[in-house]
Amino acid sequence: MAEPIRLRVKLEGDVAEVRVLIGHPMETGLRKDPKSGELVPLHFIKSVTATLNGKPVLAAQWSQAMSRNPYLQFRIKGAKADDEVGIEWVDNRGESNRARAKVPAAG
Repeated sequence: MAEPIRLRVKLEGDVAEVRVLIGHPMETGLRKDPKSGELVPLHFIKSVTATLNGKPVLAAQWSQAMSRNPYLQFRIKGAKADDEVGIEWVDNRGESNRARAKVPAAG
């Protein structure tokens, strides 16, 4: 089972500030296991998609160069209270995870 996604949304006027912390090991395939001495297999997030009310607002292609538990922050213009922000990722092993959050009222 995939680690959780922490998704926070804050509305300022008509702009939603979205902060995302993705739990994922993000292995480069270059690190050696200290016990066995074998290389830890490559395991990284390939793509991340963000949506507002089901419509894409961000698409990113990542590689093994990203850090463990990557953090992503972006803004969505035109957001309103009660809109739904979604985040979804897929990794090189075919694993995926998603999270959704309602846009709170400004304040």
